[in-house]
Amino acid sequence: MSDKPGRARGWAAGLLRWFSLRLRLMLVFGLVALTAAVSASAIAYWLNRDAVLTRTQDAALDEFRKALKDDTDPLPSVPTCSELREAAGRMADNTQKYEVLLITRTKDAGSCPAASDKDLFTLDVVPSSLRRAVDQKRPVGKGNTSPYHLYWQRITLGGTPYLVGGAKVNGGGPTGYLLKSLDTERQDLNSLAWSLGIATGLALIGAALLAQAAAATVLRPVQRLGEAAHRLGEGHLDTRLQVSGSDELANLSHTFNRAAERLQKRVAELSGREASSRRFVADMSHELRTPLTAITAVTEVLEEEADSLDPMIAPAVQLVVSETRRLNDLVENLMEVTRFDAGTARLVLDDVDVADQVTACIDARAWLDAVELDAARGIVARLDPRRLDVILANLIGNALKHGGSPVRVSVRTDGDELLIKVRDHGPGIPEDVLPHVFDRFYKASASRPRSEGSGLGLSIAMENAHIHGGDISAANSPEGGAVFTLRLPMDTSRTASDEAEDERDHDHDRDGSSGGDRDGGGSKGKGTGTGRDEEGRP
Repeated sequence: MSDKPGRARGWAAGLLRWFSLRLRLMLVFGLVALTAAVSASAIAYWLNRDAVLTRTQDAALDEFRKALKDDTDPLPSVPTCSELREAAGRMADNTQKYEVLLITRTKDAGSCPAASDKDLFTLDVVPSSLRRAVDQKRPVGKGNTSPYHLYWQRITLGGTPYLVGGAKVNGGGPTGYLLKSLDTERQDLNSLAWSLGIATGLALIGAALLAQAAAATVLRPVQRLGEAAHRLGEGHLDTRLQVSGSDELANLSHTFNRAAERLQKRVAELSGREASSRRFVADMSHELRTPLTAITAVTEVLEEEADSLDPMIAPAVQLVVSETRRLNDLVENLMEVTRFDAGTARLVLDDVDVADQVTACIDARAWLDAVELDAARGIVARLDPRRLDVILANLIGNALKHGGSPVRVSVRTDGDELLIKVRDHGPGIPEDVLPHVFDRFYKASASRPRSEGSGLGLSIAMENAHIHGGDISAANSPEGGAVFTLRLPMDTSRTASDEAEDERDHDHDRDGSSGGDRDGGGSKGKGTGTGRDEEGRP
């Protein structure tokens, strides 16, 4: 089943290639050229066809009219059949190579059809409509000087085209018909059609070559524009197009360059503002850390002396202690976020027994009674143990706070990946909140602006997963409760080496102050990563 989406994407990519702009231009150009070539060939064919047939037809009819008069004038008014056959033979002996059929009334009041080729040319070959037109006598007048006229018609006999013509001798005499084969003309026209077809094909090939050249000329600037836009989208904001000429494509290149320049300036401004903001947060966190250390020391002393304090003052002291710890967590989390933003967070890898690491995380925070662990022994992964502890503390602490105990933690392997699931038995996460649970300071309800956590824990957990080359997903279980799934590579050495190489290749001044140890800090001690992160759950 997993191959079907890839196969579908392959088909889609193939269709896109087939319907590319270059192909569409060539198809349009080819269709226009084909239409023009076919139209010109058809017009040339019909003009030549009409000229050939008209020339052959006129020559045959003119000679037949002259021979009919010359060869039938010497005949008696009532000729015999033999005399008619001799006349038909004389008429058929011509340059146009047609057969003759003469018909007249004989002395015995009968009809004698005399043909030059009685096997080929009989009266039945002549269409009845043509016979009626030949026999029809028209009144002689100003516009008509002869009662009988010569008529013709094209017919087909046995697949061969023929010209049939007929006329009645004016002033009395036999009726004559001719039958001329047009097979030679048909062969000539077929040869002409083949020649025109070949010429059309050659014209189409030439048009395709011209279309290819034209498409390349037009699309080369468009292709360069597409490549430049792609580079611009990848973050190379210094990309510019070389402009030549003054046509529409040159104007488009000018427009692209101006837009890229404005975009580069705007991004530089925004980057400067963002860097200033990160630097402010980093500096503020460091400035707060010194007085906060002193305040923390004082609150610890007050907490130790809480039993000896006035009962009226004890609640206030306890409030100061808890809020100081919360402020300390917030400052530590802010410093951790600034390290990720500045790109100074690094991995310190070690071979970690995952089951032992999860057990240590739970035991350090006194969660053993509230967490059910399902982890097989012997699963060893090469990870940063401190960052894995931060991830687990945030996920498990979040589940305990908003889902209640027991929280179930399962550890599995999936190929080359480590799979850790943290599931609670609470009401779950609203569907509209799920896409935002890893956002910084996200709060699903504006009516509850205050929470016990910093609002950064899940965001920091996600960043720690990403730096390992992994990911965290959140979903609701069908049985109830929320499920957070952590996926990490079993061996993060390659990810760490790639990051180190990228750092060497792209060394530059980073914004913000890293502060603290180079590993990214984070909360230490019992309260690590247990602050409130996902504000949408009740």
